[in-house]
Amino acid sequence: MVRRRSTASWDESDARSRPPRRGTRPRTKDRPAHRDALTGWVTTVDRGRYTCLVPAPEHTDGRTADAPPDALEVTAMRARALRPGDVAVGDRVGLVGDTSGGENSLARLVRVEERTSALRRSADDTDPVERVVVANADQVCLVVAAADPQPNPRLVDRALVAAWDAGVDPLLVVTKTDLADPVDLVTAYSDLGLRVLGVSREGWCGLDAVRGALAGRVTALVGPSGVGKSTLVNELSPGAYRAVSTVSETTGKGRHTSTSAIVLPLATGGWAVDTPGIRSFGLAHVGPDELLRAFPDLADGTDECPRGCSHDEEECGLDAWVAAGHSSPARLESYRRLLGALRAAAETYD
Repeated sequence: MVRRRSTASWDESDARSRPPRRGTRPRTKDRPAHRDALTGWVTTVDRGRYTCLVPAPEHTDGRTADAPPDALEVTAMRARALRPGDVAVGDRVGLVGDTSGGENSLARLVRVEERTSALRRSADDTDPVERVVVANADQVCLVVAAADPQPNPRLVDRALVAAWDAGVDPLLVVTKTDLADPVDLVTAYSDLGLRVLGVSREGWCGLDAVRGALAGRVTALVGPSGVGKSTLVNELSPGAYRAVSTVSETTGKGRHTSTSAIVLPLATGGWAVDTPGIRSFGLAHVGPDELLRAFPDLADGTDECPRGCSHDEEECGLDAWVAAGHSSPARLESYRRLLGALRAAAETYD
């Protein structure tokens, strides 16, 4: 029989240390540099998988060269250190692991390189969360229809503000010009120096001008559903086979066919980023100062405004500026409407 010692007689020699538990080692904040990572270009995102072009096209003189003929498409998953919102279509990223591009291969996306531009939008003016629509684009092509559905100048204004805020050149393409004359829409933006191109479905008149405007550049195509954006992409990028649909006779609105952004090569060189159709373009991420810079036809008119002018009061100098013919009443109305929406969003989240 073994007698147990009384606990009263225990001392330090009786102490026993438990083996360390798995995973109790202090985590280090140091992360691997991945200096050997390959540079890839994110061309689409689908359910947590990122399709990347390796090697990525290189920027030359402000434009983007075509991909090398031996470029590979590599599928990657995001590293745990990156959040889902950290990576967008158009991003240049670092890739490690299996970058062979073979069947069932899977690389790891470990970092996002510094962006040259980022086209952002929020769901609406009261949503503080901004979303990157396309990264590293050289140009934004706003696609609207002359009719069926009717053009929405307010949506065009908002998309233009986002483009100017991102430092990206805007281009306006009006489709279905065989259904209606877009002269009023073109006139509304004539004072901005905005390039406007029209495309007719009858023989695709005007398509060559669009090809020339997109050649050699990375262009994000943005517009409402039903305006013919995917049909236009199919003409610009042979083999794209983007799904198309018709405008609803009940609502007069288009149906969504694109569910995610995708980069497609252009026949004339360069790339088109086809984005899902939009029905709103929130500007919660744009402040009043950025908004005024996006309306260069109005900016000089503020020189005669009283100190602290809110630009929507009786003494505002913008009314006299417009009355003198420097801009149009419609542009001033658009500016003030957007300004009011921005202020309402700011009051909500102060």
